[in-house]
Amino acid sequence: MNKQQDSNNNEHTNDLNNNDSVKDQIEELLDDASEEVEAGADVEQLSETDQLKADLEKEKDRFLRLFAEFENFKRRTSKERIELFKTANQEVMSAMLPVLDDFDRAMNEIKKAKDKNLLKGVELIYNKFNETLLNKGLEPMNVRSGDVFDADMHEAITQIPAPSDKLKGKIVDVVERGYKLGEKIIRYPKVVTGK
Repeated sequence: MNKQQDSNNNEHTNDLNNNDSVKDQIEELLDDASEEVEAGADVEQLSETDQLKADLEKEKDRFLRLFAEFENFKRRTSKERIELFKTANQEVMSAMLPVLDDFDRAMNEIKKAKDKNLLKGVELIYNKFNETLLNKGLEPMNVRSGDVFDADMHEAITQIPAPSDKLKGKIVDVVERGYKLGEKIIRYPKVVTGK
């Protein structure tokens, strides 16, 4: 019996040793797994940080593009508004040009009549009217007989034989004055050219 008890004790000790060994192995595996999880969490943490940095850069780039687009819009709108203010009077000015032409003709006729008082009175009104239009941006285009004809700047209404060789291909007479409003031509001068 002693042998059997010894044998049982040995088996029991072996089982306990085996259990301790398995237990140690399990604990070791758990420790390894825990370390791997922690290492993975660090890697995941770094990946998450890198991801957040990448997202931040993307949003920063998007913001800068949006800001630049807004600045361009603001600049373009401001430029359009300035152009609108410059040419807002165009319709009124265009409507006033025939009145200005009539005033010019009247002044020429009154000068021929040699009535000094009438001339002074009409000159005062004419000068005031002319100054008002000039202050609002209207500029007469200076075109004279003998100037070179430019199809982009002048409107030829007829062509006549040139009175002299110097006037061939040039302006012989100005029938109607041209005007600019700012940089924009609102009425082209009507001219007669020589051929």
